[in-house]
Amino acid sequence: MKRTIVSSLAIALLALFAVPALAGTKTILVKDDFYSPKSTTVSSGSTLRFVWRGDSLHNVVATGPVKFRSSLKRTGSYSKRVTRRGTYTIVCTVHSGKKMKVVVR
Repeated sequence: MKRTIVSSLAIALLALFAVPALAGTKTILVKDDFYSPKSTTVSSGSTLRFVWRGDSLHNVVATGPVKFRSSLKRTGSYSKRVTRRGTYTIVCTVHSGKKMKVVVR
């Protein structure tokens, strides 16, 4: 009985600490009329790295389990680590219709 409890606890701890190992960085391009890719799925603990590749000003505004927002930029990047699971909608407030979906598992 004790061996079963200890084994179960060991497996649970391994699973708990294995999840961050799956987390990484996902690069998303911020172009003039769209985000690339249009949707993506990442593990909890991953970093979303938005990289500007256009001529106009853009921003990144997220709604979902946690809200976040970049400043208006023409060049450069913005990174956000996502730890709350769920679906996020990313939009650019300068360009209506420019949006993408990020699913955090």
